[in-house]
Amino acid sequence: MSKIRVALIEDHDLTRVGIRTALQQRQELEVVGEAANASDGLQLLETARPDIAIVDIGLPDKDGIELTREIKAAASEGEGFTTKVLILTLRDNREAVLAAFAAGADSYCMKDISFDNLLEALRVTHSGNAWIDPAIARIVLQQVKPAPAEVPAAVVAEVSKEDKDNKTVAIHAADEDYDQMLAAYPLTERELEVLQLIVEGCSNAVIAEKLYITVGTVKTHVRNILNKLCADDRTQAAVRALRSGLVG
Repeated sequence: MSKIRVALIEDHDLTRVGIRTALQQRQELEVVGEAANASDGLQLLETARPDIAIVDIGLPDKDGIELTREIKAAASEGEGFTTKVLILTLRDNREAVLAAFAAGADSYCMKDISFDNLLEALRVTHSGNAWIDPAIARIVLQQVKPAPAEVPAAVVAEVSKEDKDNKTVAIHAADEDYDQMLAAYPLTERELEVLQLIVEGCSNAVIAEKLYITVGTVKTHVRNILNKLCADDRTQAAVRALRSGLVG
């Protein structure tokens, strides 16, 4: 099994060393380099071509949002970039969140994230899906606008990366058909407990520990939850759960 190749772009020495040390303890991950500023970071990405770049927003020479924009621009111009960007930051305000996704960030995590959740975020991001910190999901959901009539019957969480000037986020509400689906296939009490912990950002191992069940049982519950919510991944399930009021 090939390793997930990760580059770390973070100006705070202790934070960078701590993350690097934690990542190096996992055999499935390979830290291919690190940088303390955007200029060195961009050069690192050009030479190492990692799968994922963990990028801090508060870089000294250029913020991580602008760096993300340059990375994605290089990819669109056919310069060989396939690197996904995971923003890691203390900033959870609306402007920072929307600007990061508008720039093309693939995932967004807070710096107080547990290592288990960071590992999960890396896995999800590497698989081509977005991992959004639960705190960020709530911020995005506060900006909900009414869905247009032509939106398909489902909850669709969409962060616009094409309209970079407007930096819009649209989360389309569940319509009547989606409500009927939930009524036809309601979540069990245990599935709701698991779903709440998913929204809180817990990994399968943490969920198993909190609910005193096996990881295999958790995986079964997660699979059932995704099927019932018609969700492709845990992040989409969390957004749909919050939007529909299944969990608080």
